[in-house]
Amino acid sequence: MNERIKQLAGQALDKVVPYTWTRLDYDEIQKLQEYFAELIVRDCIGVVKGGSFLHDQAPTAIFARECSDAINRHFGVEE
Repeated sequence: MNERIKQLAGQALDKVVPYTWTRLDYDEIQKLQEYFAELIVRDCIGVVKGGSFLHDQAPTAIFARECSDAINRHFGVEE
């Protein structure tokens, strides 16, 4: 999991459910963070890829693929 995702997930857990740290073990929290982050990243990639384009090679379609690939590389999520 990307270091930035770990930071954001930890920040979210601290803010929303601070008691989680005392009720879940480290491995459970880590699995939750990883899965949650993957869902967000996959959803973002899906939004970019899911646009309606007239032609697959249209500049907007090519740009959308490049954006989704960049998001995927940045967060290190396997498709």
